[in-house]
Amino acid sequence: MSIKMLVFDYRESERKFFGNNKFENFDITFYSESLNEDSVKNLPLEQLEHTMVVSVFIDSELTEDVINSFKNLRIISTRSTGVNHINLKTAEAKNIAVINVEGYGSKSVAQFTIGLMINLVRKIIPASRYILSENESCSNFLGRDLSKLTLGVMGTGAIGSAVCKLASVFGMKVLTYDITKKQELISKYDVRYVDFDTLLKQSDILTLHMPYTGNNFHLISQKQFEMMKDTAFVINTSRGEILDTIALYNALNENKLGGAALDVVMCEQLSFKCSQFEKKLNNDLKCLEEARVVKELAKMDNVIITPHIAYETQDAIDYILEISFKGILDIIKGGSQYRTY
Repeated sequence: MSIKMLVFDYRESERKFFGNNKFENFDITFYSESLNEDSVKNLPLEQLEHTMVVSVFIDSELTEDVINSFKNLRIISTRSTGVNHINLKTAEAKNIAVINVEGYGSKSVAQFTIGLMINLVRKIIPASRYILSENESCSNFLGRDLSKLTLGVMGTGAIGSAVCKLASVFGMKVLTYDITKKQELISKYDVRYVDFDTLLKQSDILTLHMPYTGNNFHLISQKQFEMMKDTAFVINTSRGEILDTIALYNALNENKLGGAALDVVMCEQLSFKCSQFEKKLNNDLKCLEEARVVKELAKMDNVIITPHIAYETQDAIDYILEISFKGILDIIKGGSQYRTY
């Protein structure tokens, strides 16, 4: 008997993996859309009754009602590190294993972060826009040498550490803030751990690489922006909830920051997939306001906004899928190696 599995948030970049690997004991159905309280209503009754494994990405929302819609669900596999889009209490109550993927994007996200950094400091995006425009006046694209700047890294996990190492190649002074200090960064890469306020005050570029815990909601907001240099840049490739987007917009609008690059924001379904923005009036008002501000930020020459693609290399995606299936097979055999809940 084959294991019925549904894969949601399925993208073209994942097709290669499934084409190169055969899963003989699995009956897999693919859905490009996310799994949520609306889409679950459109699933065939046969899938709701017999599906054992569901694979999703962070765009899906596995609420209590969504999970309860499946009668024989045994495994929820998220192709991400974060699991806050899954109602873990419901999963635990129904003895459904939740598995995730750790460390899949350390190299990809670190390289992307450095790319954003260079783009901001050297004003590459506005320079490119200028060439395409009909503006005949010569604009100011004067940049800075990275080796003369101080980089502040919040969080020195796998990604933050990789950013520190890459920054050292450019000769940057690197300051970090984290509860746990990594001796290798200190001794080999001359990284200096400092307190939170010092990091904010001394950084020419602040880059965020922290998991979202709920306790660090809007950790970077108006008060923190006021402590930073007027010329400082902010980069966020971690989680949108950590940075107050509205406060960022106000700081940039008042010339209290040099610029920003965001690969993540809150309410990404609206901000990054908002072709029907005006029609989604049933969404939380805070999310509607967030999406509006993101649109305004995107118009600024000193702001770069990308749709959560920092991790997205073919190598990282293949790794995510490989680990996901290892985790699923491990759970089926009675293991718990990749189980996060």
